[in-house]
Amino acid sequence: MDKNRNLLEKGNIFELLVKLSLPAVVVIIIMIVYNIADTYFIGQTGDPNKIAAISLSMPMFTILSGLGTLFGNGGTTALSIAFGAKDDSKARNIASFCFYGGLFVGICYFILLFFFTEPLARILGADADTMDMTITYLKVFSFGSPFVLFSQGFGSLMRADGDAATAMIASIIGTVSNIALDALFILGFHWDIMGAALATVLGNVLASVILIVIILKRKPLLIPHTKDFTLKRDISMTVITLGLPMACSTLLSSISGAIQNRLVISYGSIALAAQGVSGKVGMVATMLIMGFCMGIQPAISYNYGAKNYKRMYKVVFETGIFTFVLGIILAAIVFVVKDQVVAAFIDNDQVIAYGRVFVIAAVVIAPFYAVYQMGQTFMQSTGKASYAIFASMLDKGIIFIPVMVIMNGVFGVYGIAFSHAVTMIFSLIVTLFLTRKWSITLGKETNAFGDEEDDKNIKKAC
Repeated sequence: MDKNRNLLEKGNIFELLVKLSLPAVVVIIIMIVYNIADTYFIGQTGDPNKIAAISLSMPMFTILSGLGTLFGNGGTTALSIAFGAKDDSKARNIASFCFYGGLFVGICYFILLFFFTEPLARILGADADTMDMTITYLKVFSFGSPFVLFSQGFGSLMRADGDAATAMIASIIGTVSNIALDALFILGFHWDIMGAALATVLGNVLASVILIVIILKRKPLLIPHTKDFTLKRDISMTVITLGLPMACSTLLSSISGAIQNRLVISYGSIALAAQGVSGKVGMVATMLIMGFCMGIQPAISYNYGAKNYKRMYKVVFETGIFTFVLGIILAAIVFVVKDQVVAAFIDNDQVIAYGRVFVIAAVVIAPFYAVYQMGQTFMQSTGKASYAIFASMLDKGIIFIPVMVIMNGVFGVYGIAFSHAVTMIFSLIVTLFLTRKWSITLGKETNAFGDEEDDKNIKKAC
């Protein structure tokens, strides 16, 4: 613990990125592979309708991930601040609240998904060609709800003390198992949609078991005890409020994704299959960037909690530059190999024709998303949840949904594809304004700026 805290207090940006962000990025990559596996193996069947059914089901997975983020990211931020303040008793309360709260929500989600599958499938946009397959996927997937929420949510808490590497273990094992089971169930047993969903469930069950073993052996502060569980406002509302920015972003992404699917499927299953593939490709770029921002969050929160504001701003500024450059590199790479990437999922000329345009639209936002996400991370990590929540809602719903509907009416299916890029322009402007405003307010409230030279450096970081 002392070694990890020393890293948060004194480690240079390279050390932080390697020891905090790199493991978080590995976890993100694992999540991406995990998310892509179903689409890839189903794509090998050559049936666009099956890919369309997987795409229609994904918002329900994303909603569950958002609920996991509520406890995971909110709990991680709250724990990091508690560790910075050397308050281990509060840390135990936070960990127990995240465990029992997440368990309750996971069980409720299973009940909703299992007993209301058909109406949910209709809301998601399933038609005569995709309805049965969508219902099958959601029905089987529902059994994994508590395990998905636990492995993605509670697993994040292990990053709070700077030990990001440990968080990789359960995710790696769960994802490798999922991929292996996907290949076995889909290509070997020919269970297709049911096999894809079953592989997802079993992968998360295994990840949860491994995670529990790790916590019991290596993370005593995170072991949930009923005596530490409390609904007191300073615990429950702190976790929920700090988790809301990313949770709102994820949940709104699910809603806007469902609306987008309903709009795209009006152009046929081929277009939706292409949209599903390009969405996975775009997710690679944005989630890698998110991984670096999420990984560095404990360092920002810890130094905020320890009132080491110079260090906090230095971490924010240098990480922002790194992720912006990374966004440019990722966008350039995907642009060059866009046709090959789409063909790797499904070798269908019509899907590739749509997909090459959709992929460009999905990755062009990467460098701008880096700045946008870093601004959100900074505001959330320093407790300004209201600004972070509002910023997260811009890109995923408040601006995106109306822009998408308008661009569909004016430019058709390609207008839908580029609506996210247009949305990002407006979202970034507002987020930069909020970030600077909060930075100036924080400096005045805490006297963080110090002397004139510090003032110039921090304003530059804003």
